[in-house]
Amino acid sequence: MKKRQRIKKNDDFQRVFKKGKSFANRQFVVYCLPKEDQSEFRIGLSVGKKIGKAVTRVQVKRYLRQVFLELKDEIRQDMDYVIIARNPAATLDFHETKKSIEHVLKIAKVLKRK
Repeated sequence: MKKRQRIKKNDDFQRVFKKGKSFANRQFVVYCLPKEDQSEFRIGLSVGKKIGKAVTRVQVKRYLRQVFLELKDEIRQDMDYVIIARNPAATLDFHETKKSIEHVLKIAKVLKRK
């Protein structure tokens, strides 16, 4: 993921939380906010301390970044996404994480395929 594709500032996170729509399953909550003036999507990740120790949290973030990297051609580009990991996300391997994120994105209707 490139730096310009990440949401880092608290103001940006809050804007997505307040104005965006949320979609969830057992492992993840995804907030989506359309933005007309940007050419590629941005993602923000939130993995709290309840998920586990630092190693586990970093692993979950890596999996999420990789999933979005693999799905970049199938995801709507004019959006900001904030992903919040829930407790069960700590036990998932990469393929389960990808399947779960695809499920939530299908619910949100932002995937181009399927």
